Amino acid sequence: MIKIKGEYGETVPNVINFPDGTFKIDIDDVKPCEIVWKYENEAELVQLIYIAKHIKSYGRKTGLYMPYIPNARMDRTKNSTEVFTLKYFCDIINSLEFDYVRVLDAHSPVSTALIDRVVHESPEKYIKKALELSGIDKESDCIFFPDEGSCKRYSSMFSDFRNIGFGIKKRDWGTGKILGLDVHGDSPENRNVFIIDDICAYGGTVYYSALKLKELGCKNISVFFTHCENSVAKGKLLDGDLIKSIYTTNSLFSLESEKYPQITVIDCLK
Repeated sequence: MIKIKGEYGETVPNVINFPDGTFKIDIDDVKPCEIVWKYENEAELVQLIYIAKHIKSYGRKTGLYMPYIPNARMDRTKNSTEVFTLKYFCDIINSLEFDYVRVLDAHSPVSTALIDRVVHESPEKYIKKALELSGIDKESDCIFFPDEGSCKRYSSMFSDFRNIGFGIKKRDWGTGKILGLDVHGDSPENRNVFIIDDICAYGGTVYYSALKLKELGCKNISVFFTHCENSVAKGKLLDGDLIKSIYTTNSLFSLESEKYPQITVIDCLK
């Protein structure tokens, strides 16, 4: 979904599909603005190109707010047959010459290195909001990072928490399948636990973390993902009562919230 935030509020471009699949796009205002792109599919990239070029043709200053960076998982290639989609995606964004590109909690530092005039925003205020909603106590409960990456990414935000733990995944390197994990740091026993990670597809890493934490005697488990794909509904995180609550921003998640009462969505698109 693409919106345009201008001096007098937000507008949504009127997009109609012609029978051949191309777009007819109407925009009410081409004054200085910020284009907000909540990623849903790559067809929207074509719309973004047309909209940005149209606004630029009037000589207007234009920024882009793209909280989730598409293709960020493809931040390297292993052989000549793999297409470096992240690089070419960033090349396209750069070609539109935005005055700035705001992103939220980028999955890979390669993506922010490849984007010109990037502003990399921290998810800290959304995490703190989720902590408030979850009722986690700084003295008695536990913050948990499911792998080394999330620990490195977020641990500096929690210097005032007494109990911190992290996981080290055990993986079958032949298949890539997660086999389980070892828990290090402060004990989760008899504590509520708040797990933090940047992105969720099916939630395998957090699922195995939660299983281990329950095995070690923790109480309720809450989770925060900055970016949660709709595919979370096809994983195991929502099964049973393993996870009490999941908090995420609306950078990606767009399922009907009433169907998934465990999930609380925090608005990052304002």
